[in-house]
Amino acid sequence: MAGRGTGPDFVEALARGIDVLCCFEAHRGSMSLSEVAAETGLARPTARRLLLTLAELGYVRATADGFELTARVLRLGMSYVGSLGLWDVARPHLEALVAQTHESSSMAQLDGSDIVYVARVAVPKIIALRVDIGTRFPASVTSQGKVLLAGLDDDGVRAALAEPTRSGLVVAAPAVEEVLDELRVVRARGWAVADEELARGVRSIAVPVRDATGTVRAAMNVTVHAAETSLETLTGHHLPLLLRAAGEVSADWALWQSRPHADAPVT
Repeated sequence: MAGRGTGPDFVEALARGIDVLCCFEAHRGSMSLSEVAAETGLARPTARRLLLTLAELGYVRATADGFELTARVLRLGMSYVGSLGLWDVARPHLEALVAQTHESSSMAQLDGSDIVYVARVAVPKIIALRVDIGTRFPASVTSQGKVLLAGLDDDGVRAALAEPTRSGLVVAAPAVEEVLDELRVVRARGWAVADEELARGVRSIAVPVRDATGTVRAAMNVTVHAAETSLETLTGHHLPLLLRAAGEVSADWALWQSRPHADAPVT
């Protein structure tokens, strides 16, 4: 991973530290020094110094088996989410939607060829994939990803899909031209479905969330278990509720973005 910087201001040590943080995954929360070094491509002494630095800063802690992340890393992602105002704006609408559908609902944004979850209200149902704030999935096989990609022009879609996924998942992604064909349909009707494309048993529908300029900035979905909820129920019952909720989020977000950022001076 190291050695990819080209600009004169690129700080390789900082990049290596971020690589160390990013190598920890949900299915292996604790990693040994050797595992971190192998995953990041760093020499063991370098990986050790970075881990100890991150431990002193409070982002990792030493365990009997090696090292693990601490809750402090959440501040990095939540600072971004908080700066957008998305979570505060979306939460009541997500909660109301979940109360109506009795299914989980989330919001995600596009990052390269992946979607990244930025808000979520879940119901206690067994589903094939665990989803948390910050979870990444390949965009082309998710309903939210299709909606977000549909917000780009064809060149933008090609550029996004050319980036390798950082989700850690291996999925059978469709060819770019197939994606472009489906996105034309998504743009025309204003919503997208992913029917067990990401994982067996996972079916979802998504719609766009727009900012004050009308630009698609996020996607909002309802996720169901395919064995319990048909496509007809998803599109006939859940979709109208989802469209209304996303419209309300877009409207509230536009108001949030237009708020004064500082009190006017008293004269």
